[in-house]
Amino acid sequence: MEFRPCIDIHNGRVKQIVGGSLRDTENRAEENYVAGENACFFAEIYRNAGIKGGHVILLNPEGSQYYENSKNQALAALQAYPGGLQAGGGITPDNAFDFLEAGASHVIVTSYVFRDGRIHFDRLKKMKETVGRSRLVLDLSCRRMSDGYHVVTDRWQKITDELIGEPLLDQLSAYCDEFLIHAVDVEGRAEGIEEELAAFLGRWEGRPVTYAGGVHSYEDLDRLRELGRNRLNVTIGSALDLFGGDLSWKKILEICEK
Repeated sequence: MEFRPCIDIHNGRVKQIVGGSLRDTENRAEENYVAGENACFFAEIYRNAGIKGGHVILLNPEGSQYYENSKNQALAALQAYPGGLQAGGGITPDNAFDFLEAGASHVIVTSYVFRDGRIHFDRLKKMKETVGRSRLVLDLSCRRMSDGYHVVTDRWQKITDELIGEPLLDQLSAYCDEFLIHAVDVEGRAEGIEEELAAFLGRWEGRPVTYAGGVHSYEDLDRLRELGRNRLNVTIGSALDLFGGDLSWKKILEICEK
């Protein structure tokens, strides 16, 4: 299990938010923490600690009055830690190389390949051809519905028809290097992990998966390691001391490296 840190950027500021609260209207979100430092500050912490595979996420859509500011913050963070961070948020074949050339190891994609609640494989194929499978991460963040976990897109605001399951992961593995999966219902709430989702992901023996959502104690990490059969990597946001929480990022790193 690897610790995969995050830098979430909203309205030009590094923040931790309640994931389900994000709205494009008026660029609103329920905030858990707003950092006084810029994105480079956190990138340099991760670089100096040698932590790779974290992600920089732009939470404003292209066209937002804050988008360029958020993008500039993201590019600066990538430049501060070349090859150490992944970049996501509104990534398309047209802008992917902005982030890769700035230093991103991978780009993270969701919304571009989903339209009308379904995967558009022509778009997915184009994304793969543009950046290469080895530099593409698919974000399959999801919400729990009556029939299972549905992929959500557009900053977690749109629920798709696609269900998280072995058929979907097996099929999409041909197009990407890794998966990033936020349990959106618990994301940013620091009230415990989504155990059923973690257990399923631990049983699937495919590409690397980073789980995010709900970790709020060191015991949660032990539980995630158990349910995930030590296969899942983990992102921790609001509960981390870097973002005003109680969990030491240095201790998290030690636990994950055991």
